[in-house]
Formats: sequence, structure tokens, C-alpha cells
Amino acid sequence: MEFPFDVDALLPERITVLDQHLRPPARRPGTTTPARVDLQQQIMTIVDELGKASAKAQHLPAPITSASRMQSNRHVMYILKDTSARMAGKGAIVGFLKVGYKKLFVLDDREAHNEVEPLCILDFYIHESLQRHGHGRDLFQYMLQKERVEPHQLAIDRPSQKLLKFLNKHYNLETTVPQVNNFVIFEGFFAHQHRPPATSLRATRHSCAAAVDPMPAAPARKLPPKRAEGDIKPYSSSDREFLKVAVEPPWPLNRAPRRATPPAHPPPRSSSLGNSPERGPLRPFVPEQELLRSLRLCPPHPTARLLLATDPGGSPAQRRRTSSLPRSDESRY
Repeated sequence: MEFPFDVDALLPERITVLDQHLRPPARRPGTTTPARVDLQQQIMTIVDELGKASAKAQHLPAPITSASRMQSNRHVMYILKDTSARMAGKGAIVGFLKVGYKKLFVLDDREAHNEVEPLCILDFYIHESLQRHGHGRDLFQYMLQKERVEPHQLAIDRPSQKLLKFLNKHYNLETTVPQVNNFVIFEGFFAHQHRPPATSLRATRHSCAAAVDPMPAAPARKLPPKRAEGDIKPYSSSDREFLKVAVEPPWPLNRAPRRATPPAHPPPRSSSLGNSPERGPLRPFVPEQELLRSLRLCPPHPTARLLLATDPGGSPAQRRRTSSLPRSDESRY
């Protein structure tokens, strides 16, 4: 892949390692050094063009590798330069390999979830005209040595069929462990973790807890026996009659006679309006003589006495004598 600037001068080594800062590598002594901003812009152009070529080769809707993505993630990019041919004296790029550590939840061979953070293959591309020349193996092997990992310890993000064949051919990675995400891991991925069986792991935890806490366990508390099904009675209001307490109402409600018990068979009500049965009074009828007797015994109010004393009509005796006159005599005055 050619570029309008001098790739050989920008990337002096055959394989250049770039991090999220995208800083240009150190230049060889004796060479002219252009502005550092221009060099970083050229590196960003290389990263963007390589990401577009990789997305086109894998039939992806959008590139997954770009300069902006590199700057926002802690990924590492290995760029391979073609040193054999010089296109117009400016050099060319063969391909690249992008890796990075990611926290994943993967399934093992027993379908148990495991939280791991392996090194992942995120993007891998070799130019179509330079494939099957050993460039991909050289780039991949350089990355393994630089990161100090084994091929079976890697997790590959959505690998293509070409990448799976490449790993099977050069590193004998064939049997995969099924996952529920887009990452692919191979058999032997969990070999370096030395996981004990689940039963022994549980037994080890109990033995460690017993060693830390040597105190004897508390005796088991005996629970009372359960009641038989036949002794359980359904809830009823008759069982709780003792809770009802008769409270006497205050005066004068306590002096009122209670209502008579209604008849067992009340008379039928007529549907016509005029023939409806008469209802009895709510309170007992008080005779007139008893009412007058209670009024006479009631002492007069002080205000009434004051009105009688200030009445210009005279004393109560005079009013009684006046009221005793015949009705015909009262009409004269």
C-alpha cells in the first residue's frame, strides 16, 4: 500500500509498534527531521487507510481501526513495512496487526462463566497482493514475542475464515470452546490457570474456614413439634367472644330504653306509595303532664329573673291579676 509521503523515512524499522499516543518513532541519525506535527499527521493517515482496507477485505460496514479509535483505547498496533521494493523511492506498507487487553466473561469446557482479561486479536490485515508470502506469520510471531504470550492464550474478536485457517496452519489451533459472545478461544486457553475441580475447591474453602475459626460450632436448636392437621380449627367469630367487652354509653343515652326486638317475620311491604306501613317512633312518647311537671320543677334562668325585674308592666302579681280579667274587659283598654 503506497502513500504520497516517504514511508521509509517515517517508519525506519521493518515492524513499527504504535500505541494510543501515535508518536512517530525515533529517526536515524543524519536524516532531516521535519515538523513533528506533520509526522504525527502522516502516521494517522496510515492508520486510517489501513483500517479502511481491512474493513473492505472483511466486508464490514465500517472500519474498526482508525486513528481516533487508537487514541481513545489502550490498543497496540504492529505495522509491517515492505523493505524489498521501493515504489518511487517512498516505500510501502504490507499490513498491520492490532491487539489489546479486554475484560471478558467466557465459558470453559464445563460451561462455567469465567472473568478473564486476555490479550485479544482485534484486527489483522495483509495486503491482497502480498498474501501467502510469509509476511503474516512474521508479523504474528513478532507480536507473540513482544507480548510474551502463547497462541492458545489469545482471544480473537470475530475472526474470518482466512484467520482461522492461518492459525490452524501455523499454530495447530483447531478445536474451539463455544462462547456466547463474538470472541473465539481455543482448547488450552484455561490450561495456564490450573483450576481445581469444583468439588475440591468447595472442600478447600470449608477446610480453610475451619482452620481460621477453630471454635466449635454452636449446637443445633431444637424446634417445637408441629401441630397436627386435625388440631387446627378454622377462624370463627364465636371463638373470640371473650374479647368483646360491653361498654355502657354515657348519659343520657344510657337512660333511653332499648329498641324492641324486631319480629321474626316482618309484615310485607307494599309496592304502592299510599299503603306503606307506618313506622314507630324512634324514642318513647312522653305525656304532656309529665313534660309540664318537669318544666315547673326546673328553676328559672338568672337572665329571665333580670328581665322580669326590669319589666315596666309591673310585678308578677299584677300581671296575674290582669290576665285573670275577662276577655271582654281586656278589649276595652
